[in-house]
Amino acid sequence: MVAPFVFSVFTSLKSPGQFATGSPLSPPNPPTGENYTSLFGGRANFVVPLAVTAQVVIVLTLGQIICSVLAAYAFARLRFPGRDVIFWAYVATLMVPAIVTMIPLFSMLTQAGLKNTFAGLVVPFLLGSPYAIFLLRQNFQAVPQDVLDAARLDGAGHWRTLWSVMLPMNRPILATLVLITVVSQWNSFMWPSIIAPQPQWHVLTVATQALQQEHSNAWTFVMAATTLALAPLIILYLVFHRQIVRSLGISGMR
Repeated sequence: MVAPFVFSVFTSLKSPGQFATGSPLSPPNPPTGENYTSLFGGRANFVVPLAVTAQVVIVLTLGQIICSVLAAYAFARLRFPGRDVIFWAYVATLMVPAIVTMIPLFSMLTQAGLKNTFAGLVVPFLLGSPYAIFLLRQNFQAVPQDVLDAARLDGAGHWRTLWSVMLPMNRPILATLVLITVVSQWNSFMWPSIIAPQPQWHVLTVATQALQQEHSNAWTFVMAATTLALAPLIILYLVFHRQIVRSLGISGMR
């Protein structure tokens, strides 16, 4: 599991000569930052893909988490006609392969004039996630009714109950969903490559693939781009790993 990442980091810090003559997993001697310098001002301009990716991830993470929390609370605690039917019909969309919806989505957004736009990258995935709604709904239902009754006696309405009771009690689950959403959107390749093929809207995955095609023999250069794409995810995991472990423990107890 660690070897590919170590290979990527070591290779990105080597010169082409060191990579050609040394062992793939040998540390660079001496290390060089030339490949990273080239990424941001030489043979490539990775500032734009990095900025586009960060914006897409932030918008989609906020949109999906907010919409998923609201929908999950409604499905868990509100009563309205057809609630369970709507919920299970929505969750059933998890069984539909994403590739099946690509062509219809592409046709719809192209006709709407959203090809090669930021809106085209985020609109189809902005309003919640079936997996997130399912997971949050199950955890919201597990909150003891006595706690909710006590909040209601204190005069709390639905918004205050959600904000002051539900979310604090399910913070580890929310942290896990944030991490899952960030990782999935950061690694997204198929949809961005279809809806936004122009370079000014390339995300990191698409830009890295284009870089590999253009510089197929410059492995040290390509590995610098790969390491740049991996590093934020590693940092994010290190920040949130305790919350993930806690969420697994809470889910197991419930």
